[in-house]
Amino acid sequence: MPTVIGHHDVKDTKHWLASPKREEVFGPLGVTNIRTFVDPQQPTRVAVLMDIPDMDAVMAFMQTPAAAEAMEHDGVLPETLVLLVEA
Repeated sequence: MPTVIGHHDVKDTKHWLASPKREEVFGPLGVTNIRTFVDPQQPTRVAVLMDIPDMDAVMAFMQTPAAAEAMEHDGVLPETLVLLVEA
């Protein structure tokens, strides 16, 4: 099961940190150990670290309207999203 880091910018860090959306959308896909990080020098730059059992399922989900809605709800700037997969 690879560990993945997703980093991106957000509009409102406090809102993003408090949001339940990560668990709501990734939990049903079997994603576990979700942890959040904030860049102390640039607080609107954030990251999520998570263990993903099925990368294909998560990548397919990321292309759906539900994923776009979750990112919009959380204030994620999707054009800044970068995923790093454990090698």
